[in-house]
Amino acid sequence: MPESTRSYVKHWTAAELVQGVFSVQNCQLGQTKAGKPYIKCLIGDKTGRAPGRKWSTTDQEFGRLPTDGFVYVEGQTQPYQGEMQLIINRIEPHEPTDRELADLLPATAHDIDAMFRDVVGFLDSLDDPACKTLADRYLEDGALMNAFCQAPAASALHHAFLGGLLEHTRSLMAAAEALLPNYPGLNRDIVLLGLFLHDLGKCQELTWKTGFGYSDDGQLVGHIARGAILLQEKAKACEDEELGDAAMKIPDATLRVLTHIILSHHGVPEFGALKVPATPEAIFISNLDNLDAKMEMALSAANRDEPAAGDDLNGDFTEKLWALGTRLYRPDPTTVPDANL
Repeated sequence: MPESTRSYVKHWTAAELVQGVFSVQNCQLGQTKAGKPYIKCLIGDKTGRAPGRKWSTTDQEFGRLPTDGFVYVEGQTQPYQGEMQLIINRIEPHEPTDRELADLLPATAHDIDAMFRDVVGFLDSLDDPACKTLADRYLEDGALMNAFCQAPAASALHHAFLGGLLEHTRSLMAAAEALLPNYPGLNRDIVLLGLFLHDLGKCQELTWKTGFGYSDDGQLVGHIARGAILLQEKAKACEDEELGDAAMKIPDATLRVLTHIILSHHGVPEFGALKVPATPEAIFISNLDNLDAKMEMALSAANRDEPAAGDDLNGDFTEKLWALGTRLYRPDPTTVPDANL
């Protein structure tokens, strides 16, 4: 039997004994075909996540576990349907130390301060006085900007790591700056400011202090509605008399179009959009947002730079990625030798 060890999820191999502290997400009580309760969840650390199953459990044991949080687990890895899962023998709630947290929560590989400077630089370059004033009201909100720099962009799908929201936003603004010369009819200020605003509601929607999940605000309001509410608040703050000469009413058309960008950036109602994109800028932002999210998912799944130990379970293809609707071909095609038939 393999030696018991605490290893990272990304490096798990078949029939490996695992013990240690991990994050747990979406912990649920399921029922087998025989009618017996079992625990199903996602077990993770900073390198990735894997399905976890505990086939023998009780309501009392399940009731002690967090839905999203941290646990101590003991179990054995098992290949299943093209991915590695953990068959759990023991699972208990755990309060991680700061040192343990550094191993449990994935984080951006890029410099947070440098990315934020890039975002501020894009906003400082805005020409329209109303857009610039509105951007300043957001940037001077220290608590919001601190959350913006820490938050993931999602709990599970794209940019699901600390600093992910900032990385996603910075990537979008840089991509827009490169593409805007191809579409001279677009309003640059509306595009850049719209990209900055479109996901800011995630600062309240998501939680990341005890693992990635949804806050009460996220469950009941969501980032799209929260982002629109936040925009109204910041627009009102632009009129504050204490700003003196800097006080300004944001024109109705500007405010309406920016609100529309927030409401429509998911593209279609099926994916959560409250309106279908109906301005050139909104269409541009929605498609660019979708591209960046899907490319991050695809590149993360292909994992060409540092393949995981279990990546060969299904050869050159990943398991089906439901968000992309396909199994992904992993290799860089320029590095694949011809087959000897």
